[in-house]
Amino acid sequence: MAGLGMAALGAWVPCRRWSKAAVFGFHRGLTALLAGKPEGTPLWLPACRQKTSVSFLSRPDLPNLAYKKLKGKSPGVIFIPGYISNMNGTKALAIEEFCKSLGHAYIRFDYSGVGNSDGNLQECTVGRWRKDVLSIIDDLAEGPQILVGSSLGGWLMFHAAIARPQKVVALIGIAAAVDGLVTQFSQLPVEVKKEVEMKGVWAMPSRYSEDGIYHIQYSFIKEAEHHCLFHSPIPVNCPIRLLHGMKDDIVPWHTSIQVADRVVSTDVDVILRKHSDHRMKEKADIQLLVYTIDDLIDKLSTVVN
Repeated sequence: MAGLGMAALGAWVPCRRWSKAAVFGFHRGLTALLAGKPEGTPLWLPACRQKTSVSFLSRPDLPNLAYKKLKGKSPGVIFIPGYISNMNGTKALAIEEFCKSLGHAYIRFDYSGVGNSDGNLQECTVGRWRKDVLSIIDDLAEGPQILVGSSLGGWLMFHAAIARPQKVVALIGIAAAVDGLVTQFSQLPVEVKKEVEMKGVWAMPSRYSEDGIYHIQYSFIKEAEHHCLFHSPIPVNCPIRLLHGMKDDIVPWHTSIQVADRVVSTDVDVILRKHSDHRMKEKADIQLLVYTIDDLIDKLSTVVN
């Protein structure tokens, strides 16, 4: 597996030194963020946080997308959420605070049919959400971008990198679910798959759903098959960092190893956390994430200079 590296958080340190103000502001924000406050409520003192109101990207013949954007230096960072997740999750907000502390541009958004964006969730597909990501990159992002994809967002970030190689300069996957739902469905017993095909809905158990089940349309699975990547080498050449928890019971950590093996890029690191789960939202997970972003910013800045 060319270019494959593994590191633990204890050995992972940022190459670039943050200013004292940046470190203090970010860690104070991180502590507040992880203190158990409800999502969507103010997490930092107004003096420490640049306000970002919800805006909407209008698109002809496609649902309007809700987003929040911080202006700043390049490379910018875009967070791509997981399946039916919105832009107000712990990781999305933590990255925003970190980018603000460094003065880098940042965008977070809701997929069509999710959160504050327009659209009907029942009509959404992997292909439609792929278009959402490309719309954000094409119409909102300025200059080179680092994409941070969580779970299904990790799948979509590879599609974005393939479609926009000049603009996407690095990828960070958090439990990247490349081909995830299709793989999970294919592993079901034959009789279960036949039942899902007949009923038109897959009741997939998940402890991350409020009612313990995700109701996934069979048509969603079939459409997703058109976007699978493991069938051939993945034509992405930029630096890639894949973070994964070894306690992940949704997307096995071996998936990140498989991605590293299939991707064309030789600058690939797989970073495993032994006791982290699928969401990777604990304090140590968030620290690893922002250290990884900082390291890539430094690497890219060095290349440019």
